[in-house]
Amino acid sequence: MKEFPSVEMKDLIILAADKCIESSLQGMLPRYQALGIQSIGYEIFIHPHKDPGCFSGSDKFLQSFVKQYRYAIVVFDREGCGKIDSRADLEYQVEMKLAQVGWQDRSAAIVLDPELEAWVWTRSPHVDDALGWREQTPNLRSWLVEEHYLNPGEHKPQRPKEAMEAALRKVKKPRSASIYMQLAKVVSLQGHEEPAFMKLQNTLREWFPDSTVIP
Repeated sequence: MKEFPSVEMKDLIILAADKCIESSLQGMLPRYQALGIQSIGYEIFIHPHKDPGCFSGSDKFLQSFVKQYRYAIVVFDREGCGKIDSRADLEYQVEMKLAQVGWQDRSAAIVLDPELEAWVWTRSPHVDDALGWREQTPNLRSWLVEEHYLNPGEHKPQRPKEAMEAALRKVKKPRSASIYMQLAKVVSLQGHEEPAFMKLQNTLREWFPDSTVIP
């Protein structure tokens, strides 16, 4: 009987809720050294039903890929998914459903709280550049304080998406996925305190440890 060679499993499949999340990951994942992981192969798919689809249907979407990829990640916004549960509860629910279709101990849900823009507002000066505020007066953060999107002394607005959209409208720059990719390519990945980002980074480090780092 003729034997067929086994197909080698790919490293990682990611199910994202939208193009902006996909672009952020496309900009970030090639920076594997900054993430503290080894170089990996990955593919990103967008769920046709966006955040609600990722929450309620990621298990069905990813079930057929169980034997093709070593690990799976699902990324979506808490506010966009239609549920009022906490970020941790939503992640747990998705991970339990993924485990039931074959992804047990090989999958993670990353829920952006309240949405992707929570990753945008870092202390990096690249944020001003990406949002079109490099030469604006007042500067971006002073304007956000004046417009009550940002509290004095803080660097991240309480409503990150609303603040970003307002800042873009002010300088007449359209919101696009390319902004998220631009930021993900250049903003420092060290010292990031946003919980969903930290979970993503820690998960990747657990799955794909940097072999050059001595424990």
